[in-house]
Amino acid sequence: MMMSNNPEEGVQNYVNSPNFLQYSQKKDLEPKEDDFFARIKLKKKEEDRKNDNTNEKEKKTPLISETLNNMFPPKQWEENGHKFIQYVSPKSATREKSRDLFKALDAKLKERRAKEKGICPVREELYSQCFDEIIRQVTIDNPDRGLLLLKVRDEIKMSIASYQILYESSILYGIRKQLQAEDTREQLKKELEEKEKKNIELTNKKIELEKKLKTLKKHFEERKEIEASKREKDINFLNQQKESLEKILKNISQPIK
Repeated sequence: MMMSNNPEEGVQNYVNSPNFLQYSQKKDLEPKEDDFFARIKLKKKEEDRKNDNTNEKEKKTPLISETLNNMFPPKQWEENGHKFIQYVSPKSATREKSRDLFKALDAKLKERRAKEKGICPVREELYSQCFDEIIRQVTIDNPDRGLLLLKVRDEIKMSIASYQILYESSILYGIRKQLQAEDTREQLKKELEEKEKKNIELTNKKIELEKKLKTLKKHFEERKEIEASKREKDINFLNQQKESLEKILKNISQPIK
């Protein structure tokens, strides 16, 4: 196998690619006539290769490609009136490719300024692409192990989705409680204003009643003094009358000499 002279070339290939998951060359779904006959010849060669039992690795290639296509459905799009399709690459990866992927992941994280901690959609997307590429590489060497990793990936995604739903629900719950608290606060504020207003009214009424009470006490004391003075005069008058009557009675009761 020929190795690249530039060790950074593989890293740049990953970095420049829109996705870490490696794809084969795109294919035209509506080829021209020349391409059509070329495809027939290529298909015939593939069938001859299938019938040849001398190469075990080539016999496994269609099965691996089918497994990869089931794991990662091919991309289809239309460009300049032509429909294209692109399958996941069935080429095995070397150790150098794995190291390039590791370095490219770090480069992409720095390039897109992904957060190191907390929730970060950019970091989640890049790690997901990297995991897909690892699954592809493992599947080529061992399809069963690749299927197991695929299940692990799907389980992780479901767990993350569950946590995301829980997180969003908690945020909505918090917002709802905050709105309720604001409504309650406004209601309590309104009640407090009413209570303060009523307190002022009652305080004014108390002051007014205290003034009335003071006035009534003053009038009562004045009236009490007047009545006491009048009663004293009446008693004095009655005492004088008594003395006069006693003198008259005494004079009457004395014998005439």
